[in-house]
Amino acid sequence: MIYHVQNFGAKADGVTNDAPAIQAAIDTCSAAGGGRVVLESGKTYYASSIVLKTGVDLHLERGSLLRAHADIDTYIHPNEGQQDDGVEHIGTPVTLKPSYAFIYAKDADNIAISGPGTIDGNAYAFVKRVSPYYVTGDFYPRPTLVYVEHCNHISFTDVVMQNAPFWTLHPAGCDDVLISQIRILNDLDVANSDGIDPDHSTNVRILGCHVTCADDCICLKSSAGNMEYGPTKNVIISNCTLISTSAALKIGTEGTGNFENVIVDNCIISGSNRGISIQIRDGGNVKNVSFSNIIIETRRFADCWWGCAEPITISTHDRDQHTKSGHISNIRFSNITCDSENGVFFSGSVGNEIEDVWMEKVQVTMRAKTKWQRGLYDLRPGLNRGGSGSDSTTVSAAEGLCAGIEKMPSPGFFLRDVKGVTLRDCRVRFEGDDMSDFGEALRTERCTEVSVENFRGKAARPGFADQVIG
Repeated sequence: MIYHVQNFGAKADGVTNDAPAIQAAIDTCSAAGGGRVVLESGKTYYASSIVLKTGVDLHLERGSLLRAHADIDTYIHPNEGQQDDGVEHIGTPVTLKPSYAFIYAKDADNIAISGPGTIDGNAYAFVKRVSPYYVTGDFYPRPTLVYVEHCNHISFTDVVMQNAPFWTLHPAGCDDVLISQIRILNDLDVANSDGIDPDHSTNVRILGCHVTCADDCICLKSSAGNMEYGPTKNVIISNCTLISTSAALKIGTEGTGNFENVIVDNCIISGSNRGISIQIRDGGNVKNVSFSNIIIETRRFADCWWGCAEPITISTHDRDQHTKSGHISNIRFSNITCDSENGVFFSGSVGNEIEDVWMEKVQVTMRAKTKWQRGLYDLRPGLNRGGSGSDSTTVSAAEGLCAGIEKMPSPGFFLRDVKGVTLRDCRVRFEGDDMSDFGEALRTERCTEVSVENFRGKAARPGFADQVIG
């Protein structure tokens, strides 16, 4: 059955709150056993929160626009009054469940949002400019655009999602999730506007999507707020194009639970602050992850964003003195081409080494691209670390950078505290006139069981060895 929201009283004039009419259509559709609720083309629907129900496909015809209401007080507040360690949290969706959502569902199986219309989060109703480089909210929470919890056999296809004031598409505790051919078009200066954030979800396929946003494009999470669910497991990401002022493809940092069995293939990353990042700061473990056939182009953005233009970075460090980080193991990279201002960077911890890493046909070309300082490695968030190596120091806030950023001439590959690593048919090339912030082609520190086969690359400048293995 097809249900047109105009038949339930929607004005579609871009001014009237159409949420009651859209909700009535959804409720009627679900009660009848399911079907399609249609937002017609050429019309603008202005609405506060909407709740999807079992069996409903919310379908936006081409040329239709569903815009989020500007008044936060009109939104559904499903997690009001959460308690954590005796302290009331009002809207901290990075660690707990989102406090507000524009489109929301819970325990609703066989739901869908389909396109090719547009869902607009009305971001600038909730944020303000705080620097030349980004905007952020006066307050938390800002509403998540789409949050679905404990919903199985669900699909998000073809639709455009844009102008999210916070995370865009957040399935939590879900199984059998298909995200296909969607576009996420967020401004590149709206902080926390993640694209797709599967959280404690399993059997997830993210296929053929284009994402541009000011935070992580696709970020796998196992958040503390959804620990009643299992690991984030069995994830396929393929044929996506990604642009981010943070990390394009990321696992963490919300990693209280585990991540297992992830395949990423045939993606292009461009204009990003980081390419691929596995960033573990909590107790969750990461194992069995494969990246292949990926082109990565990174440049450094302002220091308010985590990262210093690393095309590939893996790190595990304690978030704080009370929160021990998890273990990372069995990570594979194959046929990766990088054009970047920094090198590949792995950073484990003594006693918690990154383990069993295999890199084949990973090519890194490093050159200066921006006005920002180079020769830096970003370990935020977490306990501050001292520098490593004779040329390395920790850069303090007084020097214009945050503590937790290490300064040293950047090698093409810099591996620290890794146990069991193979580099096969990898290559480093330094280009351009300014080599002052670049160092060796390969540098390892406190690494064991290192195998280097057919590695090609010369140091950036005199005074540096081509390879330093330690």
